[in-house]
Amino acid sequence: MLMRSAIVVGATGLTGQELVKVLCESEEYAEITVIARRALNFEHPKLIVKIRQFDQLEEIDFKFSHELYCCLGTTRKKAGSKAMFEKVDLEYPVNIASIAKKCGIPHILVISAMGANKNSNFYYNQVKGKMEQNLMALELPQLSIFRPSLLLGNREEVRPAEKISGAVMNILNPIFSGPLKKYRAIAANTLAKAMYSVAIKNTKQKVRVLESAEISMIGKIDPLVDDHEEIIDEELIFNWEKRQDIFIEKEILEEEKIDKPLNDKQ
Repeated sequence: MLMRSAIVVGATGLTGQELVKVLCESEEYAEITVIARRALNFEHPKLIVKIRQFDQLEEIDFKFSHELYCCLGTTRKKAGSKAMFEKVDLEYPVNIASIAKKCGIPHILVISAMGANKNSNFYYNQVKGKMEQNLMALELPQLSIFRPSLLLGNREEVRPAEKISGAVMNILNPIFSGPLKKYRAIAANTLAKAMYSVAIKNTKQKVRVLESAEISMIGKIDPLVDDHEEIIDEELIFNWEKRQDIFIEKEILEEEKIDKPLNDKQ
């Protein structure tokens, strides 16, 4: 088995913490290097932590790895100003990806946001859209961009607005089906598993943009367990007619398996 190595930037955030745990639990990875501004509340034999300031990163801070995961992100309120927000959500990810390219890292995986578009009417989505555009302009060997909806999970920091939104979305998620499915909130752990899965099951697609519904689907299929484990689509859970068809079909198949040996003897 090829033992991989990875670099994670933004490992102290909600998704970054989950991702580091997923990578450490995986048999695919022998070493995970975290570049962070502060120490992690997590230790593991595979884990190397480098404390750095993101605006002072150089090539010497990086070394060859199979993947670089960028989980950086903040809010305008926490950043304190538009300039600082753009530094964290736009400048840092692009600079880090540029350094990674120089170091020969073949695959960059970055968290963006649903609705990212440089021409958006919403400032947050404008910044995320600019980040995506600048990353694509770097002509990276391979780039995977993840656009999740509202992320659910226990943050170390308190974000009252997100906490309220998360509670509301937990109630509304079952209602969002069909075209509205893409608006369902997504657990940070699901996003982390999707990023890992996209890296391991590499399609070699030069630029891949994954929307929230696809992220949710990929992340729900646990990449750390048997690929053949049966997964029932979340949307089917709330549509009894479709679920009924699944279970009836499964029962028929099971009956055929039982009857087949008897028929073979006749």
